[in-house]
Amino acid sequence: MIRKTRLFTPGPTPLLPAAQFAMAAADIHHRTPEFRALYLRVLSQLKEFVGTKNDVIILSSSGTGAMEAAVSNLTSPGDRVLVLSAGKFGERWTALAKAFGCEVDLVSEPYGKTFDLDKVKAALKLETRAVFVQANETSTGARHDMEALAKLLKDQKSEALLIVDGITGLGTTHLDMDATGIDVLIGGSQKAVMIPPGLSYLAVSQRAWDRMEATYNPRYYFDLRKERKNAKNGESAYTPAVALIAALGAALDWIAAQAATPDNPAGSLAEGRKKLVDNAETISAMTRAAVEALGFKLFSDAPGAAATAVYAPEGVDSGVIVKELKSRFAAVITNGQGEMKGQIFRIAHLGFFDYMDTIALIGALEQVVVKSLPQLGAKFGDGLIAAQKVYVERTTKA
Repeated sequence: MIRKTRLFTPGPTPLLPAAQFAMAAADIHHRTPEFRALYLRVLSQLKEFVGTKNDVIILSSSGTGAMEAAVSNLTSPGDRVLVLSAGKFGERWTALAKAFGCEVDLVSEPYGKTFDLDKVKAALKLETRAVFVQANETSTGARHDMEALAKLLKDQKSEALLIVDGITGLGTTHLDMDATGIDVLIGGSQKAVMIPPGLSYLAVSQRAWDRMEATYNPRYYFDLRKERKNAKNGESAYTPAVALIAALGAALDWIAAQAATPDNPAGSLAEGRKKLVDNAETISAMTRAAVEALGFKLFSDAPGAAATAVYAPEGVDSGVIVKELKSRFAAVITNGQGEMKGQIFRIAHLGFFDYMDTIALIGALEQVVVKSLPQLGAKFGDGLIAAQKVYVERTTKA
């Protein structure tokens, strides 16, 4: 049989066709009126996508570049910061903060867990300048409660900035920056916005912009104030990734169009984002039900909608399941990261995934389980029936 490669990874994610077409046609110079108009439009769209009235900055970098920019622009050597870590990307915040000379207090939870807010409260100090956290920990599939965390900081009258890696949280969680009280919210191009890697973006509160005037960690390429000044005129400080910005505009148009009405055929980005999140919530719920019906155990105690992390059966390396899905069906899922490599596999749901993709992946996983993992006791149809029931429950109107 022929095989069609399908990505089920939490980044890069499947590419949106409209974005691919936009990239192919993006033969424009970045210091022209045509590009300036495009850039200003995309910056405006991003504000609506993340739910803010504050300025948004686009960087030609991976998401880690935006994480570094948040640290270098908003801290000074010797600043005390609090990192909330429960996975590989929480550990990255710790490494970045230490690289820029911060004194790091750490609230650490095991992989797959989320945070005890009493521990966070106890770790906060009067001199804490920033709190760094993931909205969604991609390495474990766990989702952290940003609303509860923001409320805690507000109730404690903390001066700390809340800096959130929303790289896989955006588009899979109902994150609304201003309403929640987030000071910096970071996104990446290869996630829910369905374009290739290479862009990151940061939405920055006025409180955070004010803080930058008093910090003195070194920065050059990632100087957010410089980018903000240029962005007002529709330009970036340095050569931008023109094709990716064109793709991002097309992707945001597509997301908005998911909420189109006869009165508003262009749709609404805020409403389109909600539909994008609801879609991820539905297919992640389908997947969780399916893998449990097949005899697997879920890894995370607080599963989000970006990716589902699943324990491999005892005595089985999760890489075997990853490899068999790819070799037999060209379905690409991911192994565990960090200390969980070989113990879990992860199936993504963010971005350009739908019901048909999910059913296909579950069917392929059933083939692997029945043939290669008889100790689970599963039979054909177990996972698919469970997923179908969830789909009906979540999509049938009362």
